[in-house]
Amino acid sequence: MGTTITEMGPWYHSLVQPRWAPPETAYSIAWTLIYLFTGLAAITGWRAMPDRQSADWIVGLFALTGFLNIVWSLLLFHAHRPDWAMVEIVPLWVAIVVWIYIVWPRSTAAGLMLLPYLACVTFAGYHTMTIVKLNGPFG
Repeated sequence: MGTTITEMGPWYHSLVQPRWAPPETAYSIAWTLIYLFTGLAAITGWRAMPDRQSADWIVGLFALTGFLNIVWSLLLFHAHRPDWAMVEIVPLWVAIVVWIYIVWPRSTAAGLMLLPYLACVTFAGYHTMTIVKLNGPFG
């Protein structure tokens, strides 16, 4: 789903990018690995929870972060609003931190598997903020 809504078309290519922006191929590789680790973290964390209510939190956070990730992509690549995407990435980042906080005591492995997701979202937020600074205002 993420690949189908992440279209780096003419609009995106017309934006001034920071010198340190990775090549497009790096995004595909990174996000494929991150989604793999995120799925494994969800399964591992879900299995490690002591009861149904705790396990439901893991499933809910997995779904919430996936939804927020999709919204970020839609805002950036389809609505052409990196300014809105920059604001929207904050709840995504917080949701990942909450997920790590909840799962870590029961499954360090699941928590560790979520760290690349947090790092990549942190990087995406900084990259988006830089795009806004270099190209704004939008809308």
